Amino acid sequence: MILVVDVGNTNITCGVYGEREMKATFRMTTKTPRTSDEYGVMMCQLMGARGIKPQAIEGMVIASVVPDVMHSLMGGISRYVTNQTLVVGPGIKTGIKITTEDPRTIGADRIVDAVAAFERYGGPILVIDFNTATTYDYVTGQGHFAAGITAPGIRISSEALWRETAKLPNIEIKKPKSILAQETISSMQAGLVYGQIGQTEYIINKVKEETGIPDLKVVATGGLGRLISEETDTIDFYDPYLTLDGLRIIYEKNRNK
Repeated sequence: MILVVDVGNTNITCGVYGEREMKATFRMTTKTPRTSDEYGVMMCQLMGARGIKPQAIEGMVIASVVPDVMHSLMGGISRYVTNQTLVVGPGIKTGIKITTEDPRTIGADRIVDAVAAFERYGGPILVIDFNTATTYDYVTGQGHFAAGITAPGIRISSEALWRETAKLPNIEIKKPKSILAQETISSMQAGLVYGQIGQTEYIINKVKEETGIPDLKVVATGGLGRLISEETDTIDFYDPYLTLDGLRIIYEKNRNK
């Protein structure tokens, strides 16, 4: 079995695969400071709670957009789980060619999403990840990562309303019963959710217009991806494990290097 780890700005999302099949997933918060021992013990406990023995892990692949946690996290994994580790970065075989102006600035998570989307659904395809930031990445039919759009995530927008105003509360993000809100909480929910839907549809249609591909496939992932994808016909697929599956694919491509 292999361990795949996606270190995002909000959560560290982990998955365990055996024979290309997802066996378990679990999450930890990214912003909580931890030592190597704490990461290692927590990893073992979370796997054990799902019936997986750490000794069964043959190797690990990790993608991170948070450099500050990597030293402790990698130390914990190598000490308690496996020292056969692969970090997504320069020199790693992905099957995707980055053709943007500065490939070094493309986040590892976006590369991983692009790999999974191209392998699973083919290209050309637009990959949307609804996470701390909402990202839209265009992958050509030849497997080239050709362009990307970055927007504030829906949670960032919600927290900005809460932190930067005197009276607006911190709210649960969900679709209200009606966009015609009559009180504060549903008013905020309406603006956040329907605003995100509107942004998503506009960007998708604009990408289709500028690429000249009106039938461009669109796949969405990320924590709030299901909520948005269920409210628009412009998204063709919702894949909650796209990033984890991309990590598995990259591990397999580099296994014999």
